This record gives sequence, structure tokens and C-alpha cells, in this order.
Amino acid sequence: MAKKMIDPIGKLMGLRYKSHPWHGIEIGEKSPNILTAFIEMVPTDTVKYEIDKASGYLTIDRPQKFSSILPALYGFIPQTYCGKLVAEKSQKILKRPEIVGDGDPLDICLLTEKEITHGDILVQARPIGGFRMIDGNEADDKIIAVLKGDALYGNYKDISEIPQGVVDRLRHYFLTYKDMPGTAREQCEITHIYSLKEAHDLINRSMKDYRQYIENVLFE
Repeated sequence: MAKKMIDPIGKLMGLRYKSHPWHGIEIGEKSPNILTAFIEMVPTDTVKYEIDKASGYLTIDRPQKFSSILPALYGFIPQTYCGKLVAEKSQKILKRPEIVGDGDPLDICLLTEKEITHGDILVQARPIGGFRMIDGNEADDKIIAVLKGDALYGNYKDISEIPQGVVDRLRHYFLTYKDMPGTAREQCEITHIYSLKEAHDLINRSMKDYRQYIENVLFE
């Protein structure tokens, strides 16, 4: 009963007020094949932008004190959550039962030939694979996608088709962007690069995790 009332109310509120990027934006009827992504950062950014979960506004998380160039558009998939089901995938494959979800929406990295100069935008993305990334004991998967209709990347169907240099650049960024000279290395690792099929599975898991997360918030 409650579920039937939530969506119409949310849609009505969205017509009058700006939708929250995490909770108020629809992932899309063709998900996980084609989905809506919210872009927080672009390669020209010199500070790390991150969505404020409470307000939905884009905030400055921290200035980039050292050279760390983002190689693609970066953001998250609305109405997803890295919880129990997302964590279970890494637990099973890595045989590490201590892994938990990081409690954030599912991250996405978007390849395009176009120069997009700012974040805080919505784009249509087509997933092609992902990185199984573990940060400490938290599952922090990165879905790799292409911009729908992109002239250069738009025809790629799976991450295995992407030039190895592009994959290596993305991998290097995610393994090093938190490093600070003179400090201990973060316990961050990419254990696998996985295909389109597994990317779809992670997205579906994160959508189920999100529904459970919202139910817990509303009815606890």
C-alpha cells in the first residue's frame, strides 16, 4: 500500500521542486542496458566535487593538492545503493566475508570523445563493464560505461573491446587518486575487471539494495 503512494507523490513534488540527484531521478526504464547517470566531476576539475547526500547539492569535498587527472566523466547511478547484495558479490568471489557495502550510490565512470566542461548534469549511459574495487573492507565497485550515441566510444559493447591503455589509465587513477605524498597508502585494490554481464548484475543488485535502504528509512 505504502509503495503505491510513494512514487506518485515523488513525481508530483519533482514538478515543483528540483529533484534530489540520488533519490529523485529515475534510473530509466531500459536499465541496466541504458541508464541515467548523474555526473559530479569532469577531467578538467581541479577540486573533488561530491554530492551532499542530505541536500542533493554538489559540494567541494577537497581541493586536489597533487596532480591527479580524472580520465573520464565520473558520478553515480541514481536510486542505487551499495549495501548487502552488492557486498555479497565481492564476499563470494574473493572469499572475504568481512566485506560490506560502502553505503553510497553505485559509482560510474563514463567514456566519451566530447569535452564536457562541468558536472552537475544528467547523461544517458550504456554500461560495458566494471572494476571490482575494495577500499579497506568496503565494496566500492566502479561501473564503466560509454555515453549513449558517442561517435568514438558509442559502438563498444564490452570493456574487453576498449583499448588497454584506456583501461590502464582508469585503473591507475582509482588506485592512486587518494594517495598523499608522505602518508601511508590507502588500503585500496582493484581485484577484477569484469564484463558487461557482471556490470548488469551489480546494477540490479544495487537497485534492490536501494529499495531495501529506502524501506528501512521510511518504516524503521
